Amino acid sequence: MVGELRLGVPTLDAVAITGVQVLSLPVSDQDRARDFYVDVLGFELLRDAEMQPGMRWVQVAPRGSATTITLVTWFETMPAGSNRGLVLESDDLDADVERLRERGLVFPEGIQQQPWGRFVTFSDPDGNGLVLQATRARRPTG
Repeated sequence: MVGELRLGVPTLDAVAITGVQVLSLPVSDQDRARDFYVDVLGFELLRDAEMQPGMRWVQVAPRGSATTITLVTWFETMPAGSNRGLVLESDDLDADVERLRERGLVFPEGIQQQPWGRFVTFSDPDGNGLVLQATRARRPTG
């Protein structure tokens, strides 16, 4: 149901959505992708199990994150490497960039500065585009 107008735009009545739980990321090789996200980026491996014959559920997440990523190979409409703009937040961008460089990660454009904060871009082994950022003011939680 449509609620009151705010700035001339109709608003919807509140719904009970509380967050993003899982994002599907298209990869060509789940083992290689799992190793990259766990061994290079330092994510936790939450689950690596067969869903059904021929289909694995490989789920990773940044430590302590409410949002997780599943590394998928089964969506024909999502070819491996087609994702752009997966944004990761860092509390210490300079230190993280240095650690990731030591692990072989390349940041083609180096650290970029914007009014809202600083960021680097890079790709996973399939070419999915990622952003690692440190924002000046995060959205409040809770």
